[in-house]
Amino acid sequence: MSDPWFQSLFADRIGGANYGKGTEIYKFEKIKRAKRAAIAAHPERTLLDFGIGENDDMADASIRDVAKAEIDKLDNRGYADNGIIAFKEAAAGFMKKVFSVALDPVTEVNHAIGSKPALAMIPAAFINPGDVTLMTVPGYPVAGTHTKYYGGKVHDLPLREENGYYPDLDGIPDDVRKKAKLLVINYPNSPTGAVATRDFYKRVIDFAHKNKVVIVQDAAHILLSYGEPPLSFLQMDGAKDVGVEIHSMSKGFNMIGWRMAFVAGHPKIVQAFADVKDNSDSGQFMAIQQAAAAALNHAEIGDRIRAKYHRRLKKLVDVLNKVGFTAKMPGGTYFLYAKAPKGCGDRSFANAEEASQFLIGEQSVICVLWDNAGAYLRFSVTYLAKDEREEDALMEETVRRLGRLQLRF
Repeated sequence: MSDPWFQSLFADRIGGANYGKGTEIYKFEKIKRAKRAAIAAHPERTLLDFGIGENDDMADASIRDVAKAEIDKLDNRGYADNGIIAFKEAAAGFMKKVFSVALDPVTEVNHAIGSKPALAMIPAAFINPGDVTLMTVPGYPVAGTHTKYYGGKVHDLPLREENGYYPDLDGIPDDVRKKAKLLVINYPNSPTGAVATRDFYKRVIDFAHKNKVVIVQDAAHILLSYGEPPLSFLQMDGAKDVGVEIHSMSKGFNMIGWRMAFVAGHPKIVQAFADVKDNSDSGQFMAIQQAAAAALNHAEIGDRIRAKYHRRLKKLVDVLNKVGFTAKMPGGTYFLYAKAPKGCGDRSFANAEEASQFLIGEQSVICVLWDNAGAYLRFSVTYLAKDEREEDALMEETVRRLGRLQLRF
């Protein structure tokens, strides 16, 4: 088929005249294709799906009840723009109750239609051509993608096991530091499961002051913190002077798909985000904001969700260790990040992608590949199981399938 007349008009940021002609396949698409192939080849074999990266349950009934009531109210029919005060006050109250962080709901909090749009919009407030965004890898690439859209560059900071999955800030070249405007971090970290410490956050704040860099901390998994109580970046002295933290309703409140988040921190950065947002969307439906406010006013809802995923993670750690992996309980998230096998029998795997494709194709065990900082596989405990009996049955089947492979590490 010939190119459309506008083929040469596509912006360079998405490929220019070559847009749509690339052959590279995103890793999650590769996994989807492998899953479809496995189902077609072995319809009798149930998928053991550890690749799903979203909560497996609905929001609490109390949250849904508020949404049902609010959807019928005339006052919620209009544009929300930069958010209703009820949600901002609930967000500020949540930060005070859970983290002892005091925020002005008017100037230091702004809602977002999910954390993804927030991470996409913040670069618009800071990045000019030639500027640099520092990004941890593996990680969520959205802020980096939009940095490139604005003519900026991304400098990757590998998260390595020997460094506790913290970025090596001291190893950033001087010329990169001079051009850097944003440092995007994510703790509890997806996919490694590492949690931040006070010492790490202190180093981040010192780095920001020394290098005049704005910190963007993605706290999407913060309520899924195990062991120690969840730690907010904004709990640290001086954190609000150098950046913002993004909180999501999805992971901690089972509100996947509701598209609600908030940006909190330095009022000038929050204002800049709000200005960009005001020219990008007209705000989330007010009934959803009211439901999200109700959730934030009952942070204990997150306790039950955390307990469920903590239980499942402990079971999966035991299972993976039985079949040869070296798996450890993560400090947070609902992911396990483990070194990929190097082979199976006489077969060798060049990287995590090959290992992942093998496990999907040979045993219908779905996991996500990460080859950014070594060969690792990510297993999620957001699989579908209605009770602990079904969880245990799934674990037993996982041992049976993977145990017979004689994986080499």
